[in-house]
Amino acid sequence: MSAGTRKLEEVLLAEPRGFCAGVDRAIEIVERALTKFGAPIYVRHEIVHNTFVVNSLKSKGAIFIEDLAEVPPGATLVFSAHGVSKAVQQEARDRGFDIFDATCPLVTKVHVEVAKLAKEGFEFIMIGHKGHPEVEGTMGQLSSGIHLVEDVADVARVQPGQTEKLAVVTQTTLSVDDAAEIAAAVRERFPSVREPKQQDICYATQNRQDAVKIMSPQVDLVIVVGSPTSSNSNRLRELAQRLGTESYMVDDATELKPEWFEGKSRIGLTAGASAPEVLVSEVIDRIRSFGAVSVRKMGGIEETTKFPLPKGLRLEPPPPGHLG
Repeated sequence: MSAGTRKLEEVLLAEPRGFCAGVDRAIEIVERALTKFGAPIYVRHEIVHNTFVVNSLKSKGAIFIEDLAEVPPGATLVFSAHGVSKAVQQEARDRGFDIFDATCPLVTKVHVEVAKLAKEGFEFIMIGHKGHPEVEGTMGQLSSGIHLVEDVADVARVQPGQTEKLAVVTQTTLSVDDAAEIAAAVRERFPSVREPKQQDICYATQNRQDAVKIMSPQVDLVIVVGSPTSSNSNRLRELAQRLGTESYMVDDATELKPEWFEGKSRIGLTAGASAPEVLVSEVIDRIRSFGAVSVRKMGGIEETTKFPLPKGLRLEPPPPGHLG
């Protein structure tokens, strides 16, 4: 059967896909703040990089802002999952907001490491994407002494003030392979560089990329559900493409184009860590309307990580003697 006459038969679902523990927690923080304090709740930057999630929270009374001057005094403010700089934290405190920090604990771990090593006199090389809010937040933990590299060529150009005490940190949502390549170039140029005990790239980013590596050779096309601003979703699409499989990223089912599926028999489907499962279900329905007859889940890692909520938003235990 020629490629042009192959029939669309199966959707292969990547496992794991979609929401990670940090995203779950961040969304829950905004929802609980809305329930507890009422609308509006102000959120600095998109809570996670997903259009559907942001619009859903807007409809419930969340207001997303970039500049803290837009927030009225005494309001409740949530920091997004990507983290914020020390300057933003200080400004929020100075303005007297009631603050809840939805920074992913895995990003906070990087911030803590930076603060600890800076006290010991270290400078830093950060592997990440310029302008991404997570990078701005991590680099903003220090007033100086942290140098961004986006690729191997940047490593050759970077000029730290000293090299005796130099440490490397990484944006948590990068391509695992790209980050490893850049880290190798950093080690080659600065052999005594200190690396994190555990890699900074988060478990969810790693797991979703590993699943795409397994899935891509088995399918004719990969669809990634994710928003254009989502770093980890973009990396999934690039990875499939790099592995030789045609790949597209869509915000939702309406962006699927019928011509992508012509001559394709098996479709691989995954979702970035900030994309909800409802969008995946809608994409499956649309692919079925193009002719796919079955959906099969890949085997994969089951993620059980859960992060606690901030103190003021945890569910209160029932009073003694309460029968509930």
